[in-house]
Amino acid sequence: MLKAGIIPVTPFAQNCSLIWCDKTMKGAAVDPGGDLDRVRAALEQTGVTLEKVLLTHGHLDHASAAGELATEAGVPIEGPHEEDAFLIETLRAQGEAYGFPLYPAFEPTRWLSDGDTVTVGEEVLEVRHCPGHTPGHVVFFHAPSKLAIVGDVLFKGSIGRTDFPRGDHETLVRSITGRLWPLGADVTFVPGHGPLSTFGDERRSNPFVGDAALA
Repeated sequence: MLKAGIIPVTPFAQNCSLIWCDKTMKGAAVDPGGDLDRVRAALEQTGVTLEKVLLTHGHLDHASAAGELATEAGVPIEGPHEEDAFLIETLRAQGEAYGFPLYPAFEPTRWLSDGDTVTVGEEVLEVRHCPGHTPGHVVFFHAPSKLAIVGDVLFKGSIGRTDFPRGDHETLVRSITGRLWPLGADVTFVPGHGPLSTFGDERRSNPFVGDAALA
């Protein structure tokens, strides 16, 4: 089975997810944007061996510390989609602009595309390219446990901002309704910030992408 825990990191209280295969105890850190001491403590507490870093997109609170964590653990970085390369390349500038700690530059080991899969131990997660918040944003979906890690695409009661470079509101809405809703109303999702929810709850009540809002 896939297990998951949330580690709040950075001054933006970003939900870094630690996910792992409970059979092999191998895992991945999803969006380790900073506060690596907290990530290391979670790995030690759970007994998980880190085998990769996964990134949903290239904003600093999600991706800044990925290179340092991957280098110290000797593991690859997978994601996001290559359309976010311009954000990965400017992470230090983003950090300077927001007064964040500055981490080493990096390039992902593997860019991801819609329909790809990533493995965590013996577990397999599907990749959905969901642009709009950023052009290269991806979502990780584990069908057996009905769990999705959606980054800043969707939140409980809200959706991602689209006023950042190359953001687009209409594209984001299409990503949510066309690539997330079909996964099932009973799917629980971990957003980049704030509490968990389900796709069904958001379809019923989200004021931006709920069924009533788009009718």
